[in-house]
Amino acid sequence: MTDLERKLYRIIYNMSRFRKNPSMDELKRKTGKDEPTILKVLKILCQEMNLEWDKEKKEWWLK
Repeated sequence: MTDLERKLYRIIYNMSRFRKNPSMDELKRKTGKDEPTILKVLKILCQEMNLEWDKEKKEWWLK
């Protein structure tokens, strides 16, 4: 797992523990990366770590 993968996973995990799932804007702000880079890493995490995108709320969360 790369540093960015680990960082995104920890952000999503920690925020979801408090019932607040991060939006794309929050992920961009917290990582300092652009949307295409974040999406690329999130696709990898979706396959490996059971992440899912909520289209209505536009948030990431753990299954």
